[in-house]
Amino acid sequence: MAFFVSLQPNLKTMRKVIGIGETILDIIFKDEQPIGAVPGGSVFNGVISLGRAGVKAAFISETGNDRVGRKIIKFLEDNHVDATSMNVYPESKSPISLAFLDEKNDAEYIFYKDHPHDRLDFVLPDIQPDDIVMFGSYYAVNPVIRPQVQGFLEYARDKGAILYYDVNFRSSHQNEVVKLNANILENLEYADIVRGSQEDFEVMFNKRDAETVYKAQISFYCKDFIYTQGSRPVEVRGTGGFARQYPATQMQTVSTIGAGDNFNAGFIYGLIKYGITHEMLDAGLTAEQWDGLINLAQQFSANVCQSINNSIDQDFANEKKLELEASLKEMEENI
Repeated sequence: MAFFVSLQPNLKTMRKVIGIGETILDIIFKDEQPIGAVPGGSVFNGVISLGRAGVKAAFISETGNDRVGRKIIKFLEDNHVDATSMNVYPESKSPISLAFLDEKNDAEYIFYKDHPHDRLDFVLPDIQPDDIVMFGSYYAVNPVIRPQVQGFLEYARDKGAILYYDVNFRSSHQNEVVKLNANILENLEYADIVRGSQEDFEVMFNKRDAETVYKAQISFYCKDFIYTQGSRPVEVRGTGGFARQYPATQMQTVSTIGAGDNFNAGFIYGLIKYGITHEMLDAGLTAEQWDGLINLAQQFSANVCQSINNSIDQDFANEKKLELEASLKEMEENI
């Protein structure tokens, strides 16, 4: 599938993806027995996949000054993700989650966190037009660090970045919806693309139909919207009245941990592979462009469901890295 680029900026320096979110060590259980321990976090998982797939990536977060924290930072670096904006707090312990897989290999979580406070001190990274910022989950609405997150989003928007928001609002925070509503709406307004699951919008807005959610809650703030619902079709709404449904990939899963996170990674990988810019998003993507982006999103998501890892495997990553290099080379030659 070939897409043509209008004024792709500085192809010799690849566009960056900068993620901001929580870090955690997922200890995974099956049949009540631990079967693995993997660094994770909703945005973290996607950034790791992008780094493996050859995308220039960086991550902003915090961790404790302990063995888990050191493992997380090394994991970022080993997967070609810039970890210079990771904050290490001497008096904090790194968060841990227990993820219990059910008979469908979906996870139920218990979280353990012992941060005395969330500070999120970091130097604003360099951002160029059409770089991509990925943010989401409770981290993006947490009142304690809201000033830092909001300041970063405003900075990224002013620099011309594409902002991708995965709401990822867990039912464990349902009793905080009213308190967090202003932060949620601000995030929707910052975003150029919003992705969320049926469960997210049911928890936040008590609505579960994609069209209703889009018209009542999203479209006023953001025109490009992706609504996922597990094994049911993916619903897309876009600028200019675009609406399309994509059948979900059917497969036997080993674990669904990271499925949505890697859907995001595949979509963002596609924005870079196909040279899709902010200007093109504002004008409205074509059906062919949406098809290509959702196809990649589903490929990344399907791959991660074939193991207990939270990110794509190395063989798949190597394949995507070669595809990306070839695509960028072709675009550079066409300029």
